[in-house]
Amino acid sequence: MTRLAQTAGLTEVQTEIVATVRQFVDKDVIPHAQELEHADAYPQAIVDKMCDMGLFGLMIPEQYGGLGESLLTYALCVEELARGWMSVSGVINTHFIVAYMIRQHGTDEQKERFLPRMATGEVRGAFSMSEPELGSDVAAIRTRAVRNDDGYAITGQKMWLTNGGSSTLVAALVKTDEGADKPHRNLTSFLIEKPAGFGEVLPGLTIPGKLDKLGYKGIDTTELIFDGYQAAAADVLGEAPGQGFFQMMDGVEVGRVNVSARACGVGIRAFELAIRYAQQRSTFGKPIAEHQAIAFQLAEMATKVEAAHLMMVNAARLKDSGERNDVAAGMAKYLASEYCSEVTEQSFRIHGGYGYSKEYEIERLMRDAPFLLIGEGTSEIQKTIISKSLLREYKL
Repeated sequence: MTRLAQTAGLTEVQTEIVATVRQFVDKDVIPHAQELEHADAYPQAIVDKMCDMGLFGLMIPEQYGGLGESLLTYALCVEELARGWMSVSGVINTHFIVAYMIRQHGTDEQKERFLPRMATGEVRGAFSMSEPELGSDVAAIRTRAVRNDDGYAITGQKMWLTNGGSSTLVAALVKTDEGADKPHRNLTSFLIEKPAGFGEVLPGLTIPGKLDKLGYKGIDTTELIFDGYQAAAADVLGEAPGQGFFQMMDGVEVGRVNVSARACGVGIRAFELAIRYAQQRSTFGKPIAEHQAIAFQLAEMATKVEAAHLMMVNAARLKDSGERNDVAAGMAKYLASEYCSEVTEQSFRIHGGYGYSKEYEIERLMRDAPFLLIGEGTSEIQKTIISKSLLREYKL
């Protein structure tokens, strides 16, 4: 049989792009990931090479200087990047959610203003929905934008902003007064261009220092504090106040495919490490891979990796076709993240005591995998989305 997680029906261009990214990961990411991750150091040299490869423009239309590739191509590249180091894939995840939202919902002026610079990596995107007391209840956002003669004054606190310090463009979802009866219709997306860095980066806009995390090191996760920050009316995505919830949810579907792809990549790497170690490590006179207890675990791990990959590919292809994919993306994100956690733990067990050592790569994967269970909506949120759809479709 072929190796795991192969994708049928790719074009020659897609196959070449994915192969190029895989070679890049093997040569430039995996050899340096441990050192950078343990130092919690931003992978600037790796990011620079990703810019040179055109990865920041992967899904941006050719007319704006991008490669104009599909969500599927992007997801397969993310899978390869996460196989090397999940944090590297995180650098471009939020970037592409923002680029996608501008592509789908931005005005012509906003597309011309941002997309060419995003394609080169000159502008790096981040997006912000969550707040300290918000959790998954997006409609309960408290950060508020009040209209004035110059546009909007924004005050409030956002949380869990991936790439908060390194990004230069943030799509932030805040409450506005549109007079709608339903809370989610009073939410607006703002495009906020800022310099990279920490502290008060603009008048009324502060990015505090990095949050210290269990895993997902190297990439900066921050808060975003507004204190009377003045935004122009032209900074509203699509110049459409009150449409932020729908715009963000459209972007989150892309994000959920991305998290599925990251989970697939981490799972693949955990399996690769396990099957290699199981053939090298011997007990009772033979490699542990020849003991049925280990061999059966490898079979289970491979099946989970393959199933997750297929669901991720299906969700990406649905989105590319223009079909609604919220359920498919939710299913893929739920299954892939849960299977990733299980496969990583199985790999950890196969490594025995060595899996607990920071010298071995599996230790890093054990700290990265839990993030995928909560990023872009917890497993419980995905099950809520899935079950509501099922009850609509199968209503008596």
